[in-house]
Amino acid sequence: MFNFSANRLILLSRTECARCAVFVMKDDSTRRVYRLYDFTKSRIITPGKYYCVSGKVNSADKLYLVIESVRPDSKHTCASTAPVPADGAGGRPVR
Repeated sequence: MFNFSANRLILLSRTECARCAVFVMKDDSTRRVYRLYDFTKSRIITPGKYYCVSGKVNSADKLYLVIESVRPDSKHTCASTAPVPADGAGGRPVR
């Protein structure tokens, strides 16, 4: 097991599985996308905000980034004040 931490992460999507909640988040500075696992299903992460996330990397047979703590990133703010759809999608509405 290894430690990981990342700042300036923004939520792209959230999926509820039987054993965990899976968050897909993007690091806005490096443009990397991470799949983060919350086995407690207790983390509340909302779209349109930056977060600091820390946890453990479990690499038994697959690479899992397991969340230990999440907090809003107070050093960075999102540039846009436009509302972000709940599913994380962007763009214009379809007519």
